[in-house]
Amino acid sequence: MEFVVFATLPGLVILLVVIAFGDQLLRATGRGKRRGQVSATGFEQLHATFSAGKQNELKERRSALLMKDDEEDGAPPHRSTVDLDGGRAVVRLPSPPKAS
Repeated sequence: MEFVVFATLPGLVILLVVIAFGDQLLRATGRGKRRGQVSATGFEQLHATFSAGKQNELKERRSALLMKDDEEDGAPPHRSTVDLDGGRAVVRLPSPPKAS
């Protein structure tokens, strides 16, 4: 009978709240050593069920985790340099296009 309750939407919400409470309790006592919260994932999936925008956000998050992130991405090559130790930044702007 309990399975039938948790197979419904209100039952799922109750189950997620119980899991969230247990998760927070374990983290407060020091037994939960992980950084993320298990309950947050469940609530995000429940939110995505009712919101198409949230579904797109979760898809974008998944694809961003799979993409390679290089340190040199984002800055034009050999134009700008930043010396953090010396406290100096050099920015070279591209020359303006010549009018014909």
